[in-house]
Amino acid sequence: MKIQELLLLTNNISETKLFYSQTIGFDIVKETKKSISFIVGTSKLTFELTDIKHSPKYHFAFNIPSNKIEEALEWILQKTNLIFAENSYVTEFDNWRAKAIYFFDNNKNILELISRSDLNNNNDNPFSIEQILNINEIGLVTDMPIQTGNEIIHQKEIDFFMKGPRKDDFVAVGCDDALFVISSPNRSWYPTQEKAEKWKVRATINIANKEYELEYN
Repeated sequence: MKIQELLLLTNNISETKLFYSQTIGFDIVKETKKSISFIVGTSKLTFELTDIKHSPKYHFAFNIPSNKIEEALEWILQKTNLIFAENSYVTEFDNWRAKAIYFFDNNKNILELISRSDLNNNNDNPFSIEQILNINEIGLVTDMPIQTGNEIIHQKEIDFFMKGPRKDDFVAVGCDDALFVISSPNRSWYPTQEKAEKWKVRATINIANKEYELEYN
């Protein structure tokens, strides 16, 4: 599974444009008065304007080469403040064979740079924006995460993430290439105290060269 495009909401297009294009450095592929889209490696990230006063908040992750977490840390530290997690800016997930760095965007979305050893995608070039490879995870918030996971599996011919977890309030669906991380409302997104909130998410995914679209609100 791969995430080709992700559409999220924002109540501030101008500040979102500044953060993603100038602070981080993603190229803008399309811009209107009501939406803006960025190229994120092989994925596209789109924000759609909403008039809701409370800023929609999400959690999503960008994939980087499996040998580049330390270089990515140096790179992102020059651009924005990071979220300190468990006495370090880098969190190791032994069961996922992954390492991650967390930070907020202008909307208070929780962003993540993640390297996954089992993807075997080492890169010898110095770390840069070109080594953000794609969108790797998107958080979905539903009242019944396991039921939602089963619905996605039934419709899209994928499975629960073999490395887990599968809990009543949190479950992962997909593979190392791309995951839906499905949370119940008001559960804290690691490594913060920010509670998971239900907002519109539309994802275009590719599974075995078949394209599917999912939308949750």
